[in-house]
Amino acid sequence: MQLSTHLSKQRTERRIAVRLPMQVTGRDSRGVVFTEETSSENLCRGGAAFVTHFDLPIGADIDIRIPTSSQQAWKREDTNFATRGRVVHVSQSTSPGERLVGVQFTGPRFQRVFRSESAA
Repeated sequence: MQLSTHLSKQRTERRIAVRLPMQVTGRDSRGVVFTEETSSENLCRGGAAFVTHFDLPIGADIDIRIPTSSQQAWKREDTNFATRGRVVHVSQSTSPGERLVGVQFTGPRFQRVFRSESAA
């Protein structure tokens, strides 16, 4: 398992600690296609971090969908923010068998405005 705590590029935007439902699709380190429903740990316009059960290598490309309505309607394209992302950071999560993955969006940037849950 490849783990890295070094980001290849310095972040230019502050990430906000917010949990939003996410659906990620890609290939794990063995080349197996997966789709997983998870939630963000933090988010900014240019990237996100989330917890996954899959072993994702640095540099892996994934598809990301975040519902923009209160309903998690994964099937309705008009209610989802969809983009591609590249894995830039992988570390162990606090839970066994999980990894914290940081992605930089390589497709459209996230435009929703939100407040940090810790600022509420």
